[in-house]
Amino acid sequence: MGGARGGKGTFLPQEKGSLPPSDITQTTDTPTHNHMRNILNDTLPELTAWMTEELGEPRFRAAQVWQWIWQKGARDFSEMTDVSKACRARLAETARIVWPEVVTVQESRDGTTKFLLGMEDGAQIETVLIPSEDREGNRRWTQCLSSQVGCAMGCTFCSTGDMGFERNLTHGEILGQILVARAHLGDNRPDWPILRNLVFMGMGEPLLNLGNVMRALESLNNDRGLNFSPRRITVSTCGIEKGLRELGESGLAYLAVSLHAPTQELRARIMPKAARWPLPELLKALAAYPLKTRERITFEYLLLGGVNDGPEQAHQLAKLVSETVRGKLNLIVYNPAEGSPYEAPDEARVLAFEKILWNHNITAIIRKSKGQDIKAACGQLKAASKTLNT
Repeated sequence: MGGARGGKGTFLPQEKGSLPPSDITQTTDTPTHNHMRNILNDTLPELTAWMTEELGEPRFRAAQVWQWIWQKGARDFSEMTDVSKACRARLAETARIVWPEVVTVQESRDGTTKFLLGMEDGAQIETVLIPSEDREGNRRWTQCLSSQVGCAMGCTFCSTGDMGFERNLTHGEILGQILVARAHLGDNRPDWPILRNLVFMGMGEPLLNLGNVMRALESLNNDRGLNFSPRRITVSTCGIEKGLRELGESGLAYLAVSLHAPTQELRARIMPKAARWPLPELLKALAAYPLKTRERITFEYLLLGGVNDGPEQAHQLAKLVSETVRGKLNLIVYNPAEGSPYEAPDEARVLAFEKILWNHNITAIIRKSKGQDIKAACGQLKAASKTLNT
């Protein structure tokens, strides 16, 4: 498989159990032999600098190209009809627009749609569309985005963790997932989008790819591009010290923390690498995390049958959340993967767990797993695909 980034365009072998470096300055991670520039990897300032300095184009041309790519879904420069023919010709000679390739699409009975996507170097990732309805009964979608190929955190309940870490995703590979999803949905009206919310809860740990995730967030917030409000973007981390404050100070997204255990001992058992940052220190950092007015940190708590779903854990969790941060809880019912050591919790225990939290005045919402019939949990589709091809 892949490995830690050793130098520009090179990859060193990565031991499955080790953590990759968080390269805050990196801009490209995909090894490629094509000398032409994939401009999906550019932020608007980067595209502007390149087009003005290398192609001699005025600044407004970059804004035009940017809007064609991110708002109109253009995949070829010939589609950009308000860009001069000379500029389009220069772009075609020097640059490319490379979307992720759709390898597999699976749709669940509940509407959840999962994509297995191929990158230029053959790496594969997953992204998931999750349906919901607004108050008027209109269908809206949330997309779960991947930030890495594989994951180094090795959480014991996660299929992606079993794969190990291959490499970070680039700016274009992160945002390219959205282009694929919007094309699938026919979501071509920026003024009335169908895809409403984004969650960085797919493959990988976002804060271990901090540089490209931050660049992607800046592009998402750009009103000349995909134009997502920060309140519609959530970045989920299992607890990585480096980058947490930078994310908070940027104001580019809301924060979710994958907690999954109310004590350091239990967390170390089910999330051994995340627990290297002791729970009390993580909570102290979260207490100092910059929040906007009325903003709260979301804690994700995966209920594993007979492991962390008992009354004792519920009381411990309520105490932990109420005494440390302004937060709310998403209770997620475990969706067992084939060969997993864990089981789904009993429904009665789930409801009892939720009731204890509410009795402590903790906002807790049960999020039922969707797409169980299509292996929609993180990493399951890629794992199944690898099994079929071996």
